[in-house]
Amino acid sequence: MRVWLRLALIGALSVFCVGAGMAQNFPAKPLRIVVPFSAGGTADVQARLIGPKLSDALGQQVLVENRPGGGTVIATEIAARAPADGHTMLLIGNSFTINPSVHAKLPYDPVKDFMPVIMLVRSPQVLVVGTSLQVKSLSEFITLVKSQPGKFSLATVGPATTQHIGSEMLKSALKLEMIYAPYPGGAPAVTALIGGHVDAVLANYSEVAQQILGGKVRAIAVTSRERLDMLKDVPTVAESGYPDFEVAAWFGMVVTGGSPPAAVARLNAEVNNALKAPDVRDKLLAQGLYPAGGTPEQFGAHIRSEMGKYAKVIKEAGIRVD
Repeated sequence: MRVWLRLALIGALSVFCVGAGMAQNFPAKPLRIVVPFSAGGTADVQARLIGPKLSDALGQQVLVENRPGGGTVIATEIAARAPADGHTMLLIGNSFTINPSVHAKLPYDPVKDFMPVIMLVRSPQVLVVGTSLQVKSLSEFITLVKSQPGKFSLATVGPATTQHIGSEMLKSALKLEMIYAPYPGGAPAVTALIGGHVDAVLANYSEVAQQILGGKVRAIAVTSRERLDMLKDVPTVAESGYPDFEVAAWFGMVVTGGSPPAAVARLNAEVNNALKAPDVRDKLLAQGLYPAGGTPEQFGAHIRSEMGKYAKVIKEAGIRVD
């Protein structure tokens, strides 16, 4: 019995020493941020702002690897299969929590195969209408649409995207019957609105900022809990009579499941510092991206909450992609 106990203690001590050694040597090689979107987009910009800050703080090169396609499934599987050493980060957004409900089967488990690191940013969405539509507020918009159910169209990026599901949540909350008009991107949807082909668009602020400022479209509501600094005169959906309503795009970082907790803690601390850097913060805010930060535990709770919320909406709307 004493021999067995001695061996067990030696084994436990060995595991502890190996784990401590891995944490102490982190990072031991260049790191990479896998981005499930093309270069130049909103997610890519975040990775390329955070990457150099991490590199300076950790003393290792941080590479940004763009792996678009498959509705973010391709990049997510790559990160899930990476060594569990904390050196591979995956930049995720709403699609990470949407995909489990719209795909019959995924080549990874979003809970077991990943560890949350940090929330990076939030990006509120804006409901905009064409200047030819004679409404200047959300209440006027609701009255008009309800007066002719099924006549007016609401364009979003789709299908099964943050904007698409957000539009379904908006129509449900406001009890509106509108035509769903999917477009391959925010820019094409806004172009269609300006051209009079659709009546309204729900889009990320960064996708419509210039058109709003240029007077080409009219913002009538924002979907965040608080008004945007850039649109102080535009009320939120919540304060317009729907207090529980909130829809926002968000982005964050996770690492391969099983990575050393100490590595996760170090990454969290350094990314928090990067988000507070004036140059990073200013560039994010200029694109309508609000720096978030926080702990891995807070981000993990957010991910679980989003999965539950989207599962309910997707089931009720009957949204599927396969």
